[in-house]
Parts: sequence; structure tokens; C-alpha cells
Amino acid sequence: YRSVFQKATQISNVPFLDESSGSDDDCGSHASFRTSTAGSENRKVSVPGSPRAVKRGVSMSSLSSESDYAIPPDAYSLDGDYSEPEHKLQRTSSYSTDGGVCTEPMEKSGYLLKMGSQVKTWKRRWFVLRNRQIMYYKSPSDVIRKPQGQLELNSSCQIVRGEGSQTFQLVTEKRTYFLTADSPNILEEWIHVLQSVLRVQVSGPVGVPHSDAKPTVKGWLTKVKHGHSKLVWCALIGKTFYYYRNHEDKCPLGHLPLRESRVEEVDRSCDSDEDYETTGGGLLSSHCTLVIHPQDQSPTYLLIRTKQEKNTWLYHLTVAAGSSNATVGTSYEQLIGKLLDAEGDPNSPLWKHPMLCYSKDGLHTSLTTLPSEALQTEALKLFKSCQLFINVPVEASSIDYHVSLAQTALQVCLTHTELQNEIYCQLVKQTSCRQPQNHSVIQCWQLLALCAPLFLPQHHFLWYIKQHLQRHADPRSEIGKYAIYCQRSVDRTVQAGEREAKPSRMEIVSILLRNPYHHSLPFSIPVHFMNGTYQVVGFDGSSTVDEFIQRLNQETGMRKPSHMGFSLFTDDPSGRNLEHCLPGNMKICDVISKWEQALKELHPGKYDGGTRIVKLTYKNRLYFRSQAKGETDRERLLLAFQVSNEIANGRFPVNKELALEMVALMAQVEYGDLDRPGSSSPGGTSQLKMQHLLHQVLDKFYPKHYKQNITPEQLRQLTDRLATKWMVLQGCSPPECIRIYLTVARKWPLFGTKLFAAKPILPSSLEHCPVWIAVNEDGISILDYNTMHLKVSYSYSSVLTFGGCRDDFMIVVSQMKERSSGKNSTEKLLFTMAIPKIVEATLLIANYINYRSTPSLLSSTQPSRSKTPAKKPWETENRCFFPSVPRSTKGPTLL
Repeated sequence: YRSVFQKATQISNVPFLDESSGSDDDCGSHASFRTSTAGSENRKVSVPGSPRAVKRGVSMSSLSSESDYAIPPDAYSLDGDYSEPEHKLQRTSSYSTDGGVCTEPMEKSGYLLKMGSQVKTWKRRWFVLRNRQIMYYKSPSDVIRKPQGQLELNSSCQIVRGEGSQTFQLVTEKRTYFLTADSPNILEEWIHVLQSVLRVQVSGPVGVPHSDAKPTVKGWLTKVKHGHSKLVWCALIGKTFYYYRNHEDKCPLGHLPLRESRVEEVDRSCDSDEDYETTGGGLLSSHCTLVIHPQDQSPTYLLIRTKQEKNTWLYHLTVAAGSSNATVGTSYEQLIGKLLDAEGDPNSPLWKHPMLCYSKDGLHTSLTTLPSEALQTEALKLFKSCQLFINVPVEASSIDYHVSLAQTALQVCLTHTELQNEIYCQLVKQTSCRQPQNHSVIQCWQLLALCAPLFLPQHHFLWYIKQHLQRHADPRSEIGKYAIYCQRSVDRTVQAGEREAKPSRMEIVSILLRNPYHHSLPFSIPVHFMNGTYQVVGFDGSSTVDEFIQRLNQETGMRKPSHMGFSLFTDDPSGRNLEHCLPGNMKICDVISKWEQALKELHPGKYDGGTRIVKLTYKNRLYFRSQAKGETDRERLLLAFQVSNEIANGRFPVNKELALEMVALMAQVEYGDLDRPGSSSPGGTSQLKMQHLLHQVLDKFYPKHYKQNITPEQLRQLTDRLATKWMVLQGCSPPECIRIYLTVARKWPLFGTKLFAAKPILPSSLEHCPVWIAVNEDGISILDYNTMHLKVSYSYSSVLTFGGCRDDFMIVVSQMKERSSGKNSTEKLLFTMAIPKIVEATLLIANYINYRSTPSLLSSTQPSRSKTPAKKPWETENRCFFPSVPRSTKGPTLL
């Protein structure tokens, strides 16, 4: 990672090429490269073919040469100082028959761009209009040769203005010519002379929809055609796609007839982010792209900002386009195309066509078009797996059998996306026109219910699935309830996106054992807290971690994660003491499935899905001092138990006396008042119970390193002192104890810091002994491992690069070397750490930097002054219990 404009930007997601930790020269080269890149963002970028590129020595003759291909004129800007001698010659010349001035020119010549008839690319040609004929050549020098093409102008010809300001169409009996001029003025000249020759009116590019017509879908999109992009307000009305300057306009800028057009999604996975960033940030690689291919027209591209909007537009545009060719594809696909053209007429006899309905005979070929024989073979295997799942009754002894079949079949579809349409078609065929006589129909719907949250079919198959579900949806029947649940799942998948992993055992068993229609959130899992309690939270197949946390906060009375810094963690399937923070956009079902799969791989042949499941923990990750102002009682409680856990594990600096006071406070919160045993029976049962309770409290809350090598007599004295301090708190409520506990803990200047054990790698300015790397909202600090005294600290503004490779963690910082000269020096710090901790520390630093770089969040993270509550007797002079934090000359302190 590198800090650019106070924002952490990932510069590499792969390890260094060499085996070593790198050198200063390497680091410098990376830094200089990024600096030059960042500095160029404020300068205007000149691309090849632009007027500025011409002034730097790129000859415009290369653009207007005899090459077949040319840059469309609307792909580069027209500056005021732009001039091109070649373009001024002959292209606007006109002739009169009597040698005088002709008010209506009948002849003209000049360069135009023509769309190729076979290969849809723009080709630059020299056009000559003479004697009611248009001829075109490669260049003006070729006019003495045979023209590359010619067309007769007669009364049947039409002139239609195009969608752009420089494009028009010349429609003849045999063909439509798409032509583009170099400028709007030249366009008007050509249209004027052609109109004079043909004596026809120029048709407008658009029609105006009826005022009462309601759009199926509408919104702001970026339309790209002929290299020209424009943000427009778009509306799909019937079978026509309209676009306007804004949402208030009644007259559209243009329209596209969608009937029998081809609508596709453009694969942008191979595009580079830098290719889009150099355009000024207008067309970002994060945009989704759809392309509309009308018949006999050049394609139009639509850039859409979010995946949810893309899915909505893709679906409705596909339905409006209909079946582009009813004779292409398998018989099954052709029937779906005919239904689509009939707009899903419920009375159509096609719904009962034998090809679309259930048949006892097995499949001998795939229902959909597949690109290879291997996939066709895989489709038949997929059908057999589905048949085994459907025909074997679900019983307690066969649950694992059904889980294995479902996971295997759906994993094949995730691996080979071409089979996703196929499995939906197979399941729809198995549930169409079939009497609900036995378990097979229900189990077929259950398998369909497992597919819906995972992935969706594409194009007109999705329309067909929705029609099928609508025809069967009925809350009065068991099958109808599954159909309604599948409808909800399809809508959620369209909104939230597809999944990455096959369904887990928990998800499959939940679908098999109960009808999910009766549960808006069909799945549930416990979330554990640091105080030993848990909360069961419901979710569906498309719930993200952010949605899951939002529901958890509502049920537990906590604020948004951005206001309190809590995150969701999972345990490690290996059983090691590791935790993994979950990104907010990840699906909960994917988390459970991937954890389950990792557990199987770690214990092959020994996995029992019913004995161990993933453990989710909710605790603080990012701490900001300003967040303390609005804390709820629940948040204070969980934060106190988290600090207590850090104290017990030696990651919070307290001496023995303060540690015992903190333990007493937590004991009062956890167990309430301590009952003193009666004096008449000092060795009685009550005395033993109290001693057992005191030992239990010490084991849970007291620092473990303070109990090492302790003698029995010292342990007895420790329990007696704990009992005395605990007795003083008698009658104190848990919220009051928590308030006291956090007030004391927050006196440590580095409260809220996450500590990572590390060892410096020589050569280093630090001693070759273990240290703590402390990460908090202010920066990165290095602490002594034993005393936790501050060695040096760095603010995030001085951090240049940070990250890890294998078991090395690197931080590159900039420091002021000489205050008088103002010169800075660069220092590289290398540490050896556990690989999981390197990942955790790197992401934590990046999150802190990015959180503070966001303007809307920055104001909420500034320290706020609040009144300090009145001190209790046990709070007096507690500050002296913390190790001193001396000021360092190597960087700012965190006081």
C-alpha cells in the first residue's frame, strides 16, 4: 500500500519478485513512479489524435491519409486553434452550371467517414457528388480510377439525421449508408446539397412517445456511440429506447428501436483501470457496460454505474428486444423465443408444448446451446445428478447424500457458467405441467430454491424463469409457496448480485427440512460477543455482511458500524487462535460455505458437518476517540470486556495493583455482589465456594503473565486482596462499574490501539529485540515489548508505503532530517511477523488512512472535549499505574 493524497492505495497484490525483503533502491523506484503518476493527474492529458498531439509533432496527414481506418471526428475535441490544411482543400467546393453563384449547389466533394457493410468499422473515404450520383474513393488522387463504390440518387432515397451532431444516414432501396462529417458545419453542407438534389425533406432522428406512455425503466446513463459519450436521461417505453437531455424534457434527443435488436453485456474484466483514469475519470472501469446492436446500425454502448442498475436495464432491454432470430439455437430456445415475442401470452398453446413440459424420458441432448462437446456431456451428467437428487426421498439417513449431490451439481455450474442457463431450463422443464403426486416435484422445487440465490440465467432465459414462477406462485399450495420464495430470491439476487461459493450444508439442510416461504429470513446463525453472550441473527441467501450487521445492531440496540468501529470476525477453520475480519460486501452464505470447505480440506475424511460450524464474533476494530460521546450501554459493555481480554493476554499496560482493581470491577459486572461467608464456619462450604469463585475470576480477568510462577501462598494473598476490593464495590450497578472501568482504561494515551508482536530485521534503527507495532487513529507507533514504553511514532501523513511479503512487514516513512534546511529523509523499517498478522495490520492501517481521508467521516473522528465525571475514591491517582509515555524526538507523540 501507498499513501497518495492521504488515501491508502494498493500498489501491488502479488509478492515481490525477489526472495529478499527488497532494497532501498527498489523502494525509491516505486515511490518515484507513483509520484510522477499522481502528479500528472492535475495536468491535461493529451491522447494520440488530439489537437495537442498534432502540435507536438503528430502529423494530421496520418489521420487523413489513405488508410482504411481513421479516428472518428467526435472521438477528439475540436479546439479553437485547430487547423488542418488538408481538410480545407476541395471538401467544401461546389460548382454552378453557368459559372455564376449557384444558390442551390448540385455537386460537392469532400472527406466523410463511412461505416463498413461487412466489418462494422469507420473508414475514411473521399466522396464526390455529381450528376445525381455519389462515388467514393480512398483519397482525392484516386478520382481518376474506378470508385470503390457508387450509388444512384432517386426519389426513393431518404436522408435521416443521426443521433450525433455530425452523423446522418442515406437510405436507398438496397442499403442504408451511415456517414459522419468532420464537423457540424460540414454535415449541414452535405445535407443541404443532398436535399437540393433529391428534393426531399430531411427526417428527424427521433419520434416523440405518447404523453401517457409510462416507461418500464428509466434513469441516468452514459451513452457512447462513434467515440462520443454523453450523460443522458434514458427511458424504455414499449419496444423503444429513448434518451433525453434531462428528465424534464418531452422531446428526446434520439431513440433506438429494440425489436429484434441484440442486447449484450460487455466483458470489461480485461480493461485496465489506468486506461479509464487517463480520460479524466469520466469513464471509470467500475462502470458496467451494455451494448445494443440494432439491425443494420452501428452499436450503442451504455455505461451504468452500479451492478444493480445494470441487471435491471439488461433484463428489461432483453425483454423489449425479443428473440432476434427464432430459427437460431436449440428447439427449446426457439420455443422460448416465440413465447418472448408473444409477450408471454398466458393463453398461448406454446406453454404446453411437449418440449417445454415434463417428460418421463431422460435428456439425450442439452436444452441450451453450448459451445463444446465437453460441456454438452457435462450437461447430461448434470441432468443425472438432478434426477438423483429429485427421486431419492429426503430422510434423516439421506440428508448428507442430498447435500453432496446439490453441492456437486451447483459447483459445476459455478465453474462452468455456460451451464447456468442449462440447469434452470432442466429444472423448469421438470416442474412444468407435472402433477404433484409424490416427493419428486417438491424436491425439484427445493433444488430450484437453492439455485435462485446463487446465480441467475442470462437474457431471455431470466424472463422465462420469471414467467414460470409467476404461473405457479400460489400461497395456498406447497409448490406455490416454493415458487413465491424463488420469486423473492430472484429479485434479491438481481439486486445484490450473484454468489461466489456453492451453498453450505447449513443452507441446504434448511431448505430441505422446512418450506422457506414461511420465513422471510430462512437462515440463522449465532453471533458471539466478548462478554460470553450471543445473539441469533437471521439472513437470506443474498444477505451481505453489511446487511447482516445492520440487522444485528437493530436487535441489540447498537449504532451503525461507522459510528462505533465494530466489525464481524470469523474463527479460523484450522482451530488456531486467529480471526478474520469480513468485508462488508461479502455474502454471509459465501463466508459459511468457504469456511466449511476449508475445514473439509484441512480434515479430509474426518469432517462431520453437524459437530462444528463457523463462529462469528462481533467486536471493535477501528477506534476513534470521538465515538465515545454517543456510546450506548451495550457498546460500553462489549468494549469493556474486549479491553479486559486484552489485559488478560498482556496487550494492555497495567501494573499488578491496577490490574487487580480492574478485575474487581469486571467481577462485579459479571457476578454481582460478593457474599462474605459466615465467621462461624471459616472452612465450610460457603468459604470453598467463594475461593472457587475468586480463582475463576482471576483465571478469566487477571493478566496471565502476572500469575506465572506464583506460589500457593502468594495466590492466597492475591485472592484475599481481590475479595477486599470486590467487597468495596457492593451495590454498584454493572453500568456504573463499566463507566468506571472505561474511564480508567481511557487514561492510557494509546487506548483503542491494536498491538501486533514483531521483531525488527537488521539493519534497522531499532534494536534487534521483540517490539509491539501499535496501530491507532493517529498513526503507527513502536512500543517496547516488555514495558510498552513508546520508542517512536509516525503519523499517517509521514507514511509513504506499507505492506507485507511472506513473513516480512515493511513500513517506509519520511522524516525531517535537518530542521534548518527542511530536507526530508526516507527510512524503511522491516519486521518479521506471522503472515495472518501482516495481513491484519496492513488492512487496518489502510482502513484508518482511508477513513480519515473521507471528508464526511473526518469531521466525526476529530477528538471532542467532554466533561469528566466526578472521580470515585478508587479512581484517584490511577494515572500513575500506567507506564510513562516519554516524548520522542523521532516523531510526534500520541498525547
